[in-house]
Amino acid sequence: MQIDSQVADLSFSAGIVVAEDVLVGPTPDALKDLLDGLVRRRSAEDFPPPAVKDAVRRLLKRGGFKPSGRNKPASEYLAQAAREGRFPRINNLVDINNLLSLETGLPISLLDLAAFGGKASLRCGQPSEKYIFNSAGQEIDLEGLICACSAEDAPLGNPVKDSMAGKLKTETTGVLGVIYAPLDCEAGKNLAASTERFGQLLKEFGGAAKAMTFTIPPAA
Repeated sequence: MQIDSQVADLSFSAGIVVAEDVLVGPTPDALKDLLDGLVRRRSAEDFPPPAVKDAVRRLLKRGGFKPSGRNKPASEYLAQAAREGRFPRINNLVDINNLLSLETGLPISLLDLAAFGGKASLRCGQPSEKYIFNSAGQEIDLEGLICACSAEDAPLGNPVKDSMAGKLKTETTGVLGVIYAPLDCEAGKNLAASTERFGQLLKEFGGAAKAMTFTIPPAA
Protein backbone atom coordinates (compact mmCIF):
# COMPACT_ATOMS: atom_id res chain seq x y z
CA MET A 1 0.00 0.00 0.00
CA GLN A 2 1.32 3.44 -0.92
CA ILE A 3 1.57 5.90 1.97
CA ASP A 4 3.20 9.32 1.89
CA SER A 5 3.53 12.26 4.25
CA GLN A 6 2.93 15.89 3.31
CA VAL A 7 3.53 17.10 6.88
CA ALA A 8 6.42 19.56 6.71
CA ASP A 9 7.18 19.50 10.44
CA LEU A 10 10.59 17.83 10.88
CA SER A 11 9.74 16.92 14.48
CA PHE A 12 6.87 14.66 13.31
CA SER A 13 7.13 10.96 12.66
CA ALA A 14 4.50 8.31 12.08
CA GLY A 15 4.54 4.61 12.82
CA ILE A 16 2.53 2.75 10.19
CA VAL A 17 1.08 -0.75 10.33
CA VAL A 18 -0.97 -2.34 7.57
CA ALA A 19 -2.55 -5.65 8.60
CA GLU A 20 -4.70 -7.94 6.50
CA ASP A 21 -7.11 -10.79 7.24
CA VAL A 22 -7.91 -9.44 10.70
CA LEU A 23 -10.99 -10.59 12.59
CA VAL A 24 -13.13 -8.23 14.65
CA GLY A 25 -14.42 -10.04 17.72
CA PRO A 26 -14.34 -10.39 21.50
CA THR A 27 -11.11 -9.53 23.27
CA PRO A 28 -9.11 -12.70 24.12
CA ASP A 29 -8.48 -13.36 27.81
CA ALA A 30 -4.72 -12.91 27.43
CA LEU A 31 -5.23 -9.44 25.96
CA LYS A 32 -7.76 -8.61 28.68
CA ASP A 33 -5.17 -9.53 31.30
CA LEU A 34 -2.53 -7.30 29.69
CA LEU A 35 -4.94 -4.40 29.47
CA ASP A 36 -6.34 -4.87 32.98
CA GLY A 37 -2.87 -4.87 34.52
CA LEU A 38 -1.79 -1.79 32.61
CA VAL A 39 -4.98 0.11 33.42
CA ARG A 40 -4.43 -0.61 37.13
CA ARG A 41 -0.90 0.78 36.96
CA ARG A 42 -1.86 3.85 34.98
CA SER A 43 -4.77 4.59 37.32
CA ALA A 44 -2.27 5.61 39.96
CA GLU A 45 0.22 7.42 37.70
CA ASP A 46 0.62 10.82 36.10
CA PHE A 47 0.46 9.51 32.56
CA PRO A 48 1.45 10.31 29.87
CA PRO A 49 4.69 11.55 31.42
CA PRO A 50 4.91 15.35 31.20
CA ALA A 51 7.72 15.18 28.62
CA VAL A 52 5.59 13.03 26.29
CA LYS A 53 2.35 14.90 26.94
CA ASP A 54 3.98 18.27 26.28
CA ALA A 55 5.77 17.04 23.15
CA VAL A 56 2.53 15.68 21.65
CA ARG A 57 0.70 18.92 22.38
CA ARG A 58 3.54 21.00 20.89
CA LEU A 59 3.40 18.89 17.75
CA LEU A 60 -0.32 19.48 17.27
CA LYS A 61 -0.08 23.19 18.11
CA ARG A 62 2.54 23.82 15.42
CA GLY A 63 -0.13 23.22 12.78
CA GLY A 64 -2.40 25.75 14.45
CA PHE A 65 -4.64 23.25 16.25
CA LYS A 66 -5.51 23.72 19.93
CA PRO A 67 -5.18 20.29 21.65
CA SER A 68 -7.06 20.94 24.87
CA GLY A 69 -10.44 20.33 26.49
CA ARG A 70 -12.59 18.15 24.26
CA ASN A 71 -9.88 18.31 21.62
CA LYS A 72 -7.08 16.86 23.73
CA PRO A 73 -5.03 14.02 22.19
CA ALA A 74 -6.68 10.60 22.37
CA SER A 75 -3.77 9.29 24.47
CA GLU A 76 -4.61 11.80 27.20
CA TYR A 77 -8.28 10.80 27.09
CA LEU A 78 -7.39 7.13 27.57
CA ALA A 79 -5.06 7.88 30.48
CA GLN A 80 -7.72 10.00 32.15
CA ALA A 81 -10.28 7.24 31.62
CA ALA A 82 -7.91 4.80 33.38
CA ARG A 83 -7.53 7.16 36.35
CA GLU A 84 -11.30 7.64 36.58
CA GLY A 85 -12.16 3.92 36.34
CA ARG A 86 -13.98 4.21 33.01
CA PHE A 87 -11.44 2.80 30.57
CA PRO A 88 -13.32 1.68 27.42
CA ARG A 89 -13.45 -1.97 26.36
CA ILE A 90 -14.65 -2.35 22.77
CA ASN A 91 -13.34 -5.35 20.83
CA ASN A 92 -10.04 -7.12 20.19
CA LEU A 93 -8.73 -4.64 17.60
CA VAL A 94 -9.68 -1.43 19.40
CA ASP A 95 -8.35 -2.88 22.66
CA ILE A 96 -5.00 -3.56 20.94
CA ASN A 97 -4.91 0.08 19.83
CA ASN A 98 -5.77 1.32 23.32
CA LEU A 99 -3.24 -0.97 25.00
CA LEU A 100 -0.43 0.39 22.85
CA SER A 101 -1.48 3.99 23.42
CA LEU A 102 -1.59 3.40 27.17
CA GLU A 103 1.89 1.83 26.97
CA THR A 104 3.50 4.63 24.95
CA GLY A 105 1.50 7.75 25.80
CA LEU A 106 1.13 8.45 22.07
CA PRO A 107 -2.14 8.98 20.15
CA ILE A 108 -2.96 6.24 17.64
CA SER A 109 -5.51 5.73 14.86
CA LEU A 110 -6.67 2.25 13.85
CA LEU A 111 -8.78 2.55 10.72
CA ASP A 112 -10.59 0.35 8.22
CA LEU A 113 -8.15 -0.35 5.40
CA ALA A 114 -10.96 -0.56 2.84
CA ALA A 115 -11.85 3.09 3.44
CA PHE A 116 -8.50 4.23 2.00
CA GLY A 117 -8.94 2.90 -1.53
CA GLY A 118 -5.43 1.50 -1.81
CA LYS A 119 -3.51 4.68 -0.95
CA ALA A 120 -3.04 6.85 2.13
CA SER A 121 -1.41 10.17 2.92
CA LEU A 122 -0.67 12.25 6.00
CA ARG A 123 -1.33 15.98 5.85
CA CYS A 124 -2.63 18.86 7.95
CA GLY A 125 -6.31 19.71 7.78
CA GLN A 126 -7.37 22.68 5.70
CA PRO A 127 -9.51 25.68 6.74
CA SER A 128 -13.20 24.73 7.16
CA GLU A 129 -12.36 21.01 6.79
CA LYS A 130 -14.36 18.81 9.18
CA TYR A 131 -15.65 15.28 9.61
CA ILE A 132 -18.18 13.44 11.75
CA PHE A 133 -16.56 11.48 14.58
CA ASN A 134 -19.47 9.82 16.39
CA SER A 135 -22.91 8.32 15.82
CA ALA A 136 -24.55 11.49 17.15
CA GLY A 137 -23.27 13.37 14.10
CA GLN A 138 -20.80 15.61 15.99
CA GLU A 139 -18.00 17.13 13.94
CA ILE A 140 -14.39 18.03 14.67
CA ASP A 141 -12.67 21.00 13.03
CA LEU A 142 -9.58 19.62 11.29
CA GLU A 143 -7.76 22.85 10.42
CA GLY A 144 -4.07 22.46 11.26
CA LEU A 145 -4.52 18.94 12.65
CA ILE A 146 -2.45 16.07 11.25
CA CYS A 147 -4.82 13.73 9.40
CA ALA A 148 -4.61 10.31 7.77
CA CYS A 149 -6.34 10.65 4.40
CA SER A 150 -7.68 8.30 1.74
CA ALA A 151 -6.79 7.99 -1.93
CA GLU A 152 -9.48 10.63 -2.57
CA ASP A 153 -7.73 12.91 -0.03
CA ALA A 154 -10.62 12.55 2.43
CA PRO A 155 -9.47 12.77 6.08
CA LEU A 156 -10.31 9.59 8.01
CA GLY A 157 -8.31 9.78 11.23
CA ASN A 158 -6.23 12.06 13.43
CA PRO A 159 -4.54 12.09 16.88
CA VAL A 160 -7.71 13.35 18.59
CA LYS A 161 -10.80 11.65 17.13
CA ASP A 162 -11.17 9.27 14.19
CA SER A 163 -13.96 9.66 11.67
CA MET A 164 -17.06 7.50 11.48
CA ALA A 165 -16.15 6.80 7.85
CA GLY A 166 -12.80 5.31 8.86
CA LYS A 167 -13.77 3.49 12.05
CA LEU A 168 -13.66 -0.30 12.26
CA LYS A 169 -16.79 -2.28 11.47
CA THR A 170 -17.83 -5.83 12.26
CA GLU A 171 -17.01 -6.76 8.67
CA THR A 172 -13.55 -5.12 8.67
CA THR A 173 -10.85 -7.47 7.35
CA GLY A 174 -7.91 -5.08 7.01
CA VAL A 175 -6.62 -2.20 9.11
CA LEU A 176 -4.28 0.75 8.79
CA GLY A 177 -2.72 1.90 12.06
CA VAL A 178 -0.99 5.26 12.53
CA ILE A 179 1.05 6.16 15.63
CA TYR A 180 1.47 9.95 15.73
CA ALA A 181 4.83 10.71 17.32
CA PRO A 182 6.90 13.79 18.14
CA LEU A 183 10.57 12.97 17.75
CA ASP A 184 11.60 15.22 20.63
CA CYS A 185 10.61 12.79 23.40
CA GLU A 186 11.56 9.26 24.44
CA ALA A 187 8.35 7.70 23.12
CA GLY A 188 9.04 9.23 19.70
CA LYS A 189 12.61 7.95 19.70
CA ASN A 190 11.27 4.43 20.40
CA LEU A 191 8.70 4.66 17.60
CA ALA A 192 10.13 1.88 15.44
CA ALA A 193 9.91 -0.63 18.30
CA SER A 194 6.37 0.48 19.18
CA THR A 195 5.29 0.13 15.56
CA GLU A 196 6.72 -3.37 15.39
CA ARG A 197 4.85 -4.25 18.59
CA PHE A 198 1.64 -2.92 17.03
CA GLY A 199 2.03 -5.40 14.19
CA GLN A 200 2.83 -8.27 16.55
CA LEU A 201 -0.25 -7.55 18.68
CA LEU A 202 -2.46 -7.53 15.58
CA LYS A 203 -1.11 -10.93 14.62
CA GLU A 204 -1.37 -12.40 18.11
CA PHE A 205 -4.76 -11.04 19.15
CA GLY A 206 -6.31 -9.68 15.94
CA GLY A 207 -5.95 -12.71 13.71
CA ALA A 208 -3.84 -10.84 11.15
CA ALA A 209 -2.19 -13.17 8.65
CA LYS A 210 0.50 -10.58 8.03
CA ALA A 211 1.35 -7.08 9.19
CA MET A 212 3.63 -4.65 7.37
CA THR A 213 5.25 -2.07 9.65
CA PHE A 214 7.44 0.96 8.96
CA THR A 215 8.01 4.53 10.07
CA ILE A 216 7.76 7.82 8.16
CA PRO A 217 10.44 9.05 7.85
CA PRO A 218 12.25 5.68 7.88
CA ALA A 219 14.02 4.85 11.14
CA ALA A 220 17.78 5.33 11.07
